[in-house]
Amino acid sequence: MKFRKDINGLRAIAVIAVVFFHFNESWMPGGFAGVDVFFVISGFLMTGIIFKGIENDNFSVLNFYISRANRIFPALAFLCLILLVFGWFYITPLDYKALGKHVASSMTFLSNVVYWKESGYFDAVSHGKWLLHTWSLSAEWQFYIIYPLVLVSMRKFMSVKVMKATVLFGTILGFVFCVIATYKWPNPAYYLLPTRAWELMVGGVAYLYPIVLKKERKKILELFGLLLIVGSYFLISKDNPWPGYLAFFPVLGSFFIIQSQRDDSFFTGNIVSQKIGMWSYSIYLWHWPLVVVIYYFSLSDKFIYVGVFLSLFIGFLSNKYVEGVKLKSSFSSFSSYLKCKPVYILLGVSVCGSGVFFTNGFEYHYSDAVVVASNESINRNPYRCMNDHKFPCYIGNEKNIKAIIVGDSHADALTTAVAHSVDLKKEGVIALTMSSCPFVLNLMSTKNGDKCYKENARRIEYLESNYDSVPVILVSRMGAYLYGQSNPQRVKDISDIQPSVYFTKPYTKVEDLLYDELKFNLSLTVDKLLINHPVYIVQPTPEMRKNVPATLARNLLLDNGDYDLSIDYGLYIQRNERLRNLINEVSIKKNIVVLDPAPYLCHNDRCLAQIKGRPIYYDGDHMSEYGNKLLTPMFKLVTEKNIN
Repeated sequence: MKFRKDINGLRAIAVIAVVFFHFNESWMPGGFAGVDVFFVISGFLMTGIIFKGIENDNFSVLNFYISRANRIFPALAFLCLILLVFGWFYITPLDYKALGKHVASSMTFLSNVVYWKESGYFDAVSHGKWLLHTWSLSAEWQFYIIYPLVLVSMRKFMSVKVMKATVLFGTILGFVFCVIATYKWPNPAYYLLPTRAWELMVGGVAYLYPIVLKKERKKILELFGLLLIVGSYFLISKDNPWPGYLAFFPVLGSFFIIQSQRDDSFFTGNIVSQKIGMWSYSIYLWHWPLVVVIYYFSLSDKFIYVGVFLSLFIGFLSNKYVEGVKLKSSFSSFSSYLKCKPVYILLGVSVCGSGVFFTNGFEYHYSDAVVVASNESINRNPYRCMNDHKFPCYIGNEKNIKAIIVGDSHADALTTAVAHSVDLKKEGVIALTMSSCPFVLNLMSTKNGDKCYKENARRIEYLESNYDSVPVILVSRMGAYLYGQSNPQRVKDISDIQPSVYFTKPYTKVEDLLYDELKFNLSLTVDKLLINHPVYIVQPTPEMRKNVPATLARNLLLDNGDYDLSIDYGLYIQRNERLRNLINEVSIKKNIVVLDPAPYLCHNDRCLAQIKGRPIYYDGDHMSEYGNKLLTPMFKLVTEKNIN
């Protein structure tokens, strides 16, 4: 196809937005929509190549695949190899193993499926995934594989005109499906092709139905398109469901810019836009690993600016010396396709990544101390009560239940500590746990909302009808409701929260309203439980505010001398003073027992993060299976009825 300066400049507008968002989302809160702009561009170019070939009766699906592979594989493979070498020296075993899996899935263009199964795109844990951004390349490649096959098949029984109309109709249906799926299945909707295909097909529609305009009207159309795209970058944020109906705006903006066909545009035709557009693929590839470097090694904010500069510079080098390598894209016979170099690049790098994965990150090349620290992050509840959505989750002898633990992921982390307080051959315990759902009736989780509300209704109904007189142990990270996940104030303005009808006094401080709301609903929960059960409430466990296994393993690997991750006991009390007071108030008023983990986890004015080099947490605030055993004596006070 003829080189389009406007499309090349549009690439620059897309990649700069993505780079700015990833390095500092406050710069451009909706910058992730740059990926949607890329999708439209790809759809336009691919549709043009395929339809021209079909109309000229010389389209080859294999040659199409090879030309795409020549364009995409070398730079991606080079990045993956560099990361594998880097990881050998600087990445901890489990993270290196994960990198191996992600390299293999990225090279085989399945990474969007892998990341969908692992976590949400905007989740904090995703910042440690070195190839997270390749999800979009995988989605594109899946489109490249399917799209030409569908079009070639369609051509066998319909005219080109009908094919064009079918693409248009399919685009509309795809958008409708995307809107519905984003609300019903938000995580898969973000990553997977079925909800993204319409964006690529919009680009196809731009090729199939070009708009002919006068020069002045082209300028207006381009400006309107730019406003839609740039407006999306600043008015949309990761808090909005995505892609959904909001993706229509940057996609439509891209459509308008392509339709305006302005090669002399000030916005897309200038030298800066042209250079960045030319380097955009390599910039996109390299910028995210640089973001992860800053996150992974806890570098200061000033490295953000270094990272942006390096993204551009390495993107330039990669474009010139890696993307610039010319590879053969057409072959005379089927057997000659065996000489296709991208196939061997794919296989070679995929095998390297798979080798790293299946050897647990070549675990043998690390010191024992690093391996022990790293592996604690997967030393979690073996009964998988929460992960497998078991309700109820029985542990031990189901016919002789001695205790029921109820709560969120913090309860799940302490489940085996309760289980080990009984003889599991003769006795048993039950866990009713769900992530991000503290067991406090009528308390809406900021993350799970209605889902949590319904789960608590199910739990209280179960407890009211089963196992009378069996102790119920409440474990929940209620501090997340009071303070937020990392203890900044959860709600910024008093007008942002709707207090319960039970509160009529005026509130001027958000924290006071939240405190009263939590205390009231916790008291209500305890009242309902006390009808049939003894009730015990566990005070909050100390939180380290950093991933203990990953940080300790990394510090040991880099030999930086920072091996004690414990915190001052006074700091733990300071962070949790209001919550501890609230729990004590409720316990005194309702005459129930409070279990305090601090005496078991804190010694000599320090709350421990590890014991003899082994972490007692599997992240920053959940007890690992090694650590939660420290609390078994506390739970024995309940199961052996040594406390009243």
